This record gives sequence, structure tokens and C-alpha cells, in this order.
Amino acid sequence: MFRHKKFIAKIAAATAIATFGFATYNSVSTQSVQEVQAATSAINTYITNNNIQPVGITNEEGTFTRMFGYRNGIGKPEGVVIHETATPGATARNEATYFNREWMNISTYVHAFVDDKETLNIHNTDYGVWGAGPTANARYIQIELCEVSTTDAFARSVANDAYYTASKLVQYGLPFTPGTTVMSHNDVSKNFGDTDHTDPVGYFSKWGYSMDQFYDLVGTYYNNLKGGTSTGNNGGGTTINGDNKGEGVVQVKNPNGSIVPISVFNDAGQPSNSNRALANNTPWYTDQSRVYNGHTYYRVSTKEWVIDTYATFTAQ
Repeated sequence: MFRHKKFIAKIAAATAIATFGFATYNSVSTQSVQEVQAATSAINTYITNNNIQPVGITNEEGTFTRMFGYRNGIGKPEGVVIHETATPGATARNEATYFNREWMNISTYVHAFVDDKETLNIHNTDYGVWGAGPTANARYIQIELCEVSTTDAFARSVANDAYYTASKLVQYGLPFTPGTTVMSHNDVSKNFGDTDHTDPVGYFSKWGYSMDQFYDLVGTYYNNLKGGTSTGNNGGGTTINGDNKGEGVVQVKNPNGSIVPISVFNDAGQPSNSNRALANNTPWYTDQSRVYNGHTYYRVSTKEWVIDTYATFTAQ
């Protein structure tokens, strides 16, 4: 591989959503992987037998300033492209640091990096990046898999990679179609001809792994997310309250930071942190609320919500 937003606020004083330069925060913890039924490889079986759980997705907006929508518009990717870094031993953090420093020189950038310990999203997936040629760049979210040195680390890294991929398909309401909505860089090269890269096929083969087996894993996570499969404290379902609260204002405040995280709900009705945030100590118009797992979420844009932990509601 390469070295590497409808709702108009009714409050005049409302501060615009802060899209860039926000602090790191983690998504809601990930789903269980105990029901990997399509484990057609030793690696997938290892993930199942060892109850390996994908890590949460960490969002840190990076330095890439070329904000462009996909060919169908902002927030309309068509799938996910899987890359591999070809840099043995370099972590997701190492790679993100390199890309953030050098993208203007190497003319390359991706949305996320994943290793066995971390999934690091460094660019808002509503927007494209430069990672696989013009055709794919205008269509796909792109993630880089870091090279590791042990079987356990490889299993954990592909579990993280597959979960990220599945979660993005669900987030954007996309079907899981191997070779179409999920593609390797090798697939991109064959289908579009804009590049000649073959990753991650070669790296996968070193571990006796293949894209078909990776697709099995993505499919399992995708089905679990769509079905709401969960363990721990993420379950409990979602109740849509509609206008029970009526229109009003939420004053948002994060006592432990300079910004207020906002959430999006996937098709299964589960929240996760988005790549955007609200400015601290600001008022926002809301017309709907919904309850999830004992918390009330207030709508502050078409698909974005703020949790009651950071919000005080006043009826209008």
C-alpha cells in the first residue's frame, strides 16, 4: 500500500457543529463475536474459540484538508476498501502519525488504520480520501490493516478490521455484498484499473487467510449489528419518543472537555459517537428525543443526537 453533514437551528445563538479539530473519544463498545458461524479458516475459528472481541473505534480528526464528497454526495459512500500497509511492525498510531505529517508530500490519505489493539479513524467518513485511485476514492471508505508478527495479533487485527467494515456498512445503510460494497485494493485494481496494487491478498496469504474468509468475518459482524446482537451493557433496545418532549432547547455542556460528543444511530437502533461534536456551553434546537439503555438522546440535526449526560432540555 501507499506510505499513506436537514436541520436548520432555530436558535440564532447556536454555534455551528464543530467538524474539525475535536478531541479523541471512543465509540460505544463493540458487539459480541461469539456466534461466528461462517468460520471457514483457522484464523476465524481461532477468533471464535478465544472469544476475541473487536475493540471500539477511536475517532481523531486528522490533518487531511481536502474535503470532498463521494460521487453521490456527502455522506454517501458505496462501501469499504481494505488496504494493508506493507510496513511490518508499524502500529495504527504510527501510521496515522505518518499520514498526518506527510499526506501533502505522498498525495495519499485513508479514513482509518487498524492493528491488533486499536482502530483509529482519522477522517470523517462522510467525505472521501486519496487511497485507491480516482474511481474508488469517489466511492469508498478506506481502511489500512497494519502488519503484525504473531497469529494472535493477526486474528485480533482482522477482527478489528472486519468489525470496522461491518459497522460502516450498517452506519450508511449499505448491504453487505462481497466484492462490491466490500473490496480489497486488489479488487479495485482489477475492476477500475486506476492502480496496480494487490493488497491485502499477499499479506493475508502469509497467514493462510483470504478475502473470502475475511468476508465471512465481516458478514458475521454485519448480521450481528443488523440484528442488534449484544452482550454486556449495550443491549436494552431503543424506544422512539417522537415529539413527547415537544420542541425545545438543549443546553449542551461537557464539564470534562471543550466539546460535546454527538451520536448517530445505526439501523439496529444502537448509538455510536460520530466524527463530529458540538461546541461546549451552547444552546441547540431539538424537536425529538429517544431513549436508549436508560438515557435520553435529543436530536440536534437530521441524524445526530446528544445524550442527556451532556444536555439539559427546556421545553419551547
